[in-house]
Amino acid sequence: MESKRLKLPIGIQTFEKLRERGYLYVDKTKYLVDLIDRGEIYFLARPRRFGKSLTVTTFDALFSGKKELFKGLYAEEFLNRPDFTPSPVIRLDMSKVETNNGIEGIEESIRTLTRESAKKLDVKLSNTKLCGGLMRELITETANKYRQKVVILLDEYDKPYTDFVNDPDMADKVRDVLRNYFVQIKVGDEYIRFTFITGISKFARFGVFSTLNTPTDISMMPEYAEICGLTEEEIIRNFPDYLDETADKMQISTPELIEKMRCYYNGFSFDDDAEVKLYNPFSILSFFAKKKFSNFWVHTGKSKMIADYMKNRNLTVEQFRNFPVSNDFVENPGDMDVTPPEGFLFQSGYLTLRPGAGGNFTLDYPNTEVLNSMSKFVADNIFQRKGESFGSYNRRIMHALQTNNFELFKDALNTLLASIPYDDFSKAAEECVVLNNYKFPAQEWLYRSVILSFLRGCGIVVDAELHTHLGRPDLVISNNGNMWVIEIKVAYEGQNPERKAVEAYQQIIKKQYAKPYPNAMCIGLGIDNSLRQITSMFYVQTNA
Repeated sequence: MESKRLKLPIGIQTFEKLRERGYLYVDKTKYLVDLIDRGEIYFLARPRRFGKSLTVTTFDALFSGKKELFKGLYAEEFLNRPDFTPSPVIRLDMSKVETNNGIEGIEESIRTLTRESAKKLDVKLSNTKLCGGLMRELITETANKYRQKVVILLDEYDKPYTDFVNDPDMADKVRDVLRNYFVQIKVGDEYIRFTFITGISKFARFGVFSTLNTPTDISMMPEYAEICGLTEEEIIRNFPDYLDETADKMQISTPELIEKMRCYYNGFSFDDDAEVKLYNPFSILSFFAKKKFSNFWVHTGKSKMIADYMKNRNLTVEQFRNFPVSNDFVENPGDMDVTPPEGFLFQSGYLTLRPGAGGNFTLDYPNTEVLNSMSKFVADNIFQRKGESFGSYNRRIMHALQTNNFELFKDALNTLLASIPYDDFSKAAEECVVLNNYKFPAQEWLYRSVILSFLRGCGIVVDAELHTHLGRPDLVISNNGNMWVIEIKVAYEGQNPERKAVEAYQQIIKKQYAKPYPNAMCIGLGIDNSLRQITSMFYVQTNA
């Protein structure tokens, strides 16, 4: 008898609902049992939509002794142990704290959240307005009512804090409120059996967790690298029907589909060896539902915050490719108000670890989905002109590539360059940029990175600084079989842009940048720095 296919749990973050209503569940319970057997207080940092809340609600069902939910799962044996006894569970989801009504509104929201938890446990609290006082009462009164130690599950502990990533003064005030609230977990230690805390980042850990009994931080421990997220093996084992259906729709083989998925969605790493590669569950579930490649994860929330963060600091996307960091950085990337941009982007999940030289690490974007989305953020920030949207630029560029319309391509890029604020050019002139041991003149870097971010933001397959046996071309574009190899030269005061365009083309030929791409278009761009426009192009198609 053929078994009924389980549904895709898109947006389902409650373990009980997932198991009772026929949704597919990838069994992660062995990690939960291991944590319970080993210790009593843990912290796990993971990006948004990576399964943290599902993990918390699974712990809730496990400690509550809901055996029927764990049939056939690893944790079924744990619940059948002779010494197992259920425990009262205090589960607090800090992502529900409202942060748009000032510090008083945040405190009121925390009090409401605490009282709601008490109501579920049938525990009465006093009328105190002190958030910390309510938390202390919730712990002690619950333990006294049920005559046993409690379990505390604290989900997204840092959400009220990270909402103010672009407002450090407010973030400090929120941190003080959270510190006074969470310190009660330490004060109530004698009443607590087990504590599990999740967050998007480690930011507030340094200011808030000092008030706790030091939790074991499992965020980068290799043995728990797979506690959230999906490995490629798990996808192949648990989603065979969805893989085959999606491959059929795309008219490719299943192995070809997996290879494309690997490039587009795989690559998150959460172990201090940077060896385990993971897929974001939300992206994969959405991909199987839509059966098309799209940027699902980055746009589920916080996208404006990240865009503003990049804009306020004049950050480009390319400057964080293969970014070297030390071993110390992995464990201590810094708190929000002092960490450099690479620390913020790493802890927020937009950058991930890769093995580096000498036992150290580099940072890079996990995959194509994140890289293209971040590029679009930067491109969106550049467009200051009124009356024309990013979409119109996108359509013009795509049409130019599809029809080999080089003049339209140049005009679209010039409209883009004209949108760059004057201040950005002024700041770019102040310093040079070093990438892969090559020093770029600062304004050449600005032009190059802006064009690159824009093209990636359009979803175009484009690479920069691809190594060849003689050098590195600025840009290599691949669009439906059309290959464009582009070199950029900037004409500064007293220099001729037309000559620069020819020099750029000649460099492509001399260094054989287009040799790997038969019939590629070789394009030299000459930018007049005084006009900040591409005024010259020189292009020739290579022979097959």
